[in-house]
Amino acid sequence: MNKLEILYEDNHVIVVVKPANVLSQGDITGDIDMLSIVKNYIKEKYDKKGNVYLGLVHRLDRPVSGVMVFAKNSKAASRLSNQIRNHDFKKKYLAVVHGIDLSDSGEYIDYLVKEDNYSSKVVNQEKGKYCKLSYKVIERNKKLNLALVDIELETGRHHQIRVQFAHHGHPLYGDQRYGNRDLQQIALHAYSISFVHPTTKKILTFTKMPSGNKIWHEFKYCQANDK
Repeated sequence: MNKLEILYEDNHVIVVVKPANVLSQGDITGDIDMLSIVKNYIKEKYDKKGNVYLGLVHRLDRPVSGVMVFAKNSKAASRLSNQIRNHDFKKKYLAVVHGIDLSDSGEYIDYLVKEDNYSSKVVNQEKGKYCKLSYKVIERNKKLNLALVDIELETGRHHQIRVQFAHHGHPLYGDQRYGNRDLQQIALHAYSISFVHPTTKKILTFTKMPSGNKIWHEFKYCQANDK
């Protein structure tokens, strides 16, 4: 991957941009992951000896790009984790979905269960966990029958955005697990996070528009905001 893109850093948190197809945390593949990348950056920059503490408080799926925050000490990790549990940690996504016949805005409320094959599916209330998101359509591309949507998560279930939009008839472009087998990079990007700083108590918001995946540039909104 290219040089680590840092949006913000202090003694307590570091906010970075995760490229698509990079793991949030290491797994059995042994492939490169953001936790290790950021740890190595801190170790080298500050010439730290021994192990570097870095708290992973939230994740993005491997194919998904976007903004992530890591905690640089245990107190910050605990306080950020509490915000996530209390739904005070706000995450917004941009996605390209199949079909332009969805409402201008709306919300999806479903119940999800995680399966043994690392997939999730919508089930009834008795078997699944409550999940909710809201969305609004930013732009429709009639030629490609695709829509650009802005999504805010209220809950953070496994593959939630991907599963819910597919269940409601609008699978994400490039989603080879739940979608139409486009054989393209999935068009899902976490463009904004907002949280209360663990020590200053100020509300911090960081944004980064998507780039790299050519499908974004089929929409005038993304062309205008690509920085």
